[in-house]
Amino acid sequence: MAKSTNFDYNTQRPHLEIREYGRHLQGMVDYAVSVEDREKRTKLAQTIIELMGQMNPGLRNVEEFRHKLWDHIFIISGGKLDVDSPYPKPNLEVIRRKPKHIGYPKQNIKFKHYGKNVERLIEKAIEMEDEDKKKGFTECIGNYMKLVHRNWNKENANDEIIKGDIEALSGGKLHVDDDSNLDSLTRSTKTRKRPDNFRSNGRNYGRRGDRDDRGRGRDRDGGGGRDRDNRGGGGHGGHRGFRDNRNRRNNRDNRDRQ
Repeated sequence: MAKSTNFDYNTQRPHLEIREYGRHLQGMVDYAVSVEDREKRTKLAQTIIELMGQMNPGLRNVEEFRHKLWDHIFIISGGKLDVDSPYPKPNLEVIRRKPKHIGYPKQNIKFKHYGKNVERLIEKAIEMEDEDKKKGFTECIGNYMKLVHRNWNKENANDEIIKGDIEALSGGKLHVDDDSNLDSLTRSTKTRKRPDNFRSNGRNYGRRGDRDDRGRGRDRDGGGGRDRDNRGGGGHGGHRGFRDNRNRRNNRDNRDRQ
C-alpha cells in the first residue's frame, strides 16, 4: 500500500497581506505581534523595518519611504501590532475599501468604425441654426469620416458612401451637396507631386538636372563636382589634379638635379 504524503501548498497557507515581502517576513511580523514585552516588540518592528528597506536601499533613508514601510508593517500585521511608531497607524478600513465599480459605457454605435464621437458631432451639427455653418461643419465631418474609413478599410472610400452614411446617422437631417469634394482634407501627402524646382531651406532638391547644375556650380567654384577635367577643384577630381601637379613638380626637380 502506497504511503500517503501531505504536501504543503501555498493555497493552504494563510493569506499574505502584501505578497511583495514574501511569507518569511509575514512570519516575522506575526512573531513580533506575539511578543508580550512592548519594548522588545518595538525593537523587533524596527529591525523588520530595516529588513524591508533593504529591498530598496536607495530609498531606505527617505522620510516618505520610511513612513510607507511603517504603514506596510501595520497592514501585514492586520492592525494587531502595538508598538511605539514614529508615524500614526493607518486606517485599515479605508485602505481595504474597494473602489466603486466604473461601469463600462454600453452604447449602441450604428457604425462602429466611425466611433461615438462622430455621432456626437452629427448631433451638434443638427442643432446648428446657421445654414452656412451647418453646411461647412457637415463637410468637415464628412472629410473626417472618409479619413477614418480609409484607416479601417485600407482602400479609397467613395464619396457617395460617406454622404449616405451622414444621412443615415443624422436621420436624413444632414445632406452633403453632390458637387462637394470630401478629399480636401484627407488627401495624403505621399500622393502630392512636388514641383520640378522644389526648394527647402534655400537648397534645391529638384530632379537630376538640378543636381547636375548644382554639381557644375561647385566645379566652377573649386568645390569638386562632376567635371573631372577640372584638376584644381576639390572632391575626387580635385585630389586627382593635386596628385598630377605634384608628380610634374617631382619630375621637374629630378631633371634639374641631373
